[in-house]
Amino acid sequence: RRVVAPRPDRRGREEILKVHTRGVPLAKDVDLAEIAAATPGLVGADLRNLVNEAALLAARRDRDAVSREDFFDAIEKITLGAERQLVMSPEDRKRTAYHEAGHALIGLLTPEADPVHKVTIVPRGQALGVTYSMPVDDRLNYAEPYLRARIAVALGGRVAEELVFKVPSTGAENDFQQATHIARQMVTRWGMSPRVGPVSIGQPEGNEFLGGPLSLSREISEALAQVVDEEVRRIIDECYQYTRATLTRERSRLEALAEALLARESPEEHEIREVTGLA
Repeated sequence: RRVVAPRPDRRGREEILKVHTRGVPLAKDVDLAEIAAATPGLVGADLRNLVNEAALLAARRDRDAVSREDFFDAIEKITLGAERQLVMSPEDRKRTAYHEAGHALIGLLTPEADPVHKVTIVPRGQALGVTYSMPVDDRLNYAEPYLRARIAVALGGRVAEELVFKVPSTGAENDFQQATHIARQMVTRWGMSPRVGPVSIGQPEGNEFLGGPLSLSREISEALAQVVDEEVRRIIDECYQYTRATLTRERSRLEALAEALLARESPEEHEIREVTGLA
């Protein structure tokens, strides 16, 4: 007998949060339903860790109760990594600001993309900056426009650097890995290539739906493998052209957002929309 234990949905996460916050004093501005909506993919252990992290942040800030700010700061720490005390040169800081502004602006201007929640040029984890997008609700299926939007957002950082600095840097390595992986799954697993057709020739190596390595079946011919490579490149090139055309057209918004990042480092969603005129 096979027993499947799926990740909890939003309602399930809210009920789990209620259990883990029973002995935790909560401020009046805390809405567990809002926190559950902001944590798609997290399981019970993750949510328990989130509550503990939020409580620790509240204690460090000498608060009598855990506030909404504590919870969302804890979400960022868990999902994006802890802040690093890294002193960047003015040139690296400026390049990072434009890189993240490129990600964020494509996310804001592409209807199918996840809403941009926060952008920061404060180093977190292994990244010099982070654009944090938060889905409106749990996704159980991924339409092709959404996947293309994910690729376009991933390419936004490199395109912004090319437009402003005229030369690329090494900062887009992870972005390229993400974009290539999604495009390859579109071609080999999800039948989103007219040339390859509605067949599955990819073998996922891991449990991540949009992450983790992917290998081609050993049974396919060299000719088909070449078609796969060409189709992956086509999808990425089309998304790249869309991203470049959008950022070129919206250059003034790109400049405004980058300047806001240099001035404030971690503007919130409403500040991002204000400076870009997309409120």
